[in-house]
Amino acid sequence: MNHSTPAPSLRKITVPSLRQFKRQGDKISMLTCYDAAFADSLDRAGVDIILVGDSLGMVVQGRADTLAVSVSDMVYHAAAVRRGTTRPLLLVDMPFQSYANEQRALDAAHRLVAEGGAEMVKLEGAGPVLDAITYLAQREIPVCGHLGLTPQSVNRLGGFKVQGKEQSAAERLVEDAKRVQQAGAELLVLECVPAGLAKRITSELDIPTIGIGAGSECDGQVLVLHDLLGVTPGNRPRFVKDFLAEGGSVQGAVRAFVEAVRDGAFPAAEHSY
Repeated sequence: MNHSTPAPSLRKITVPSLRQFKRQGDKISMLTCYDAAFADSLDRAGVDIILVGDSLGMVVQGRADTLAVSVSDMVYHAAAVRRGTTRPLLLVDMPFQSYANEQRALDAAHRLVAEGGAEMVKLEGAGPVLDAITYLAQREIPVCGHLGLTPQSVNRLGGFKVQGKEQSAAERLVEDAKRVQQAGAELLVLECVPAGLAKRITSELDIPTIGIGAGSECDGQVLVLHDLLGVTPGNRPRFVKDFLAEGGSVQGAVRAFVEAVRDGAFPAAEHSY
């Protein structure tokens, strides 16, 4: 399949669209966003999925991690993004401990959908989280899983570190990915895992994978918008490329990212583990 088509389809991206992308071999582009103005720019640049990430705790609120972000924070920012976009699928993170049990997960997800306009919600981890995924999926709330480096587990993991480097950890990630799919997830984010492991998981799943620091063989790629624009304080993670330098403007940077993902030019080897 030729991935260099310059003009994105104007057709609305829906949950069923995602498996169609995977079947056709078309790469999926995803970026984070937290307000209406940037949402409009991402929409016009052809981004397929907009993620209202709990990363807003760090890049918007200035915190050291994502753990203090509330459901109300997510609803507020999701609703703002919803008002600024039409074509992309709107994916919204469920914040830390908002899915600690099934009823809590349903209450939080209902707010994100009904008040925030989310079309899919994202949960981190497997294990007990699988019950929440199933509970939401059975109640017509589409779910995206998230494995590898899960930022809400930063204290347990001891920091933001690459996951799945040892054989036993890699096998556990493969099994967790299959369980997330079996639980009812329609999409899976793989963060900071070795490229070969991400390739294996992608090949063994029917649902699409979205990589961030997970190599070029995932079905799509995601970056935090502020990282893509080179405005995040501190050291730039290995998996990030400053697209503003080559795009010349916010719109140009986002468009360059979308085209690089579709062409398979991003991520390159230097952006992978």
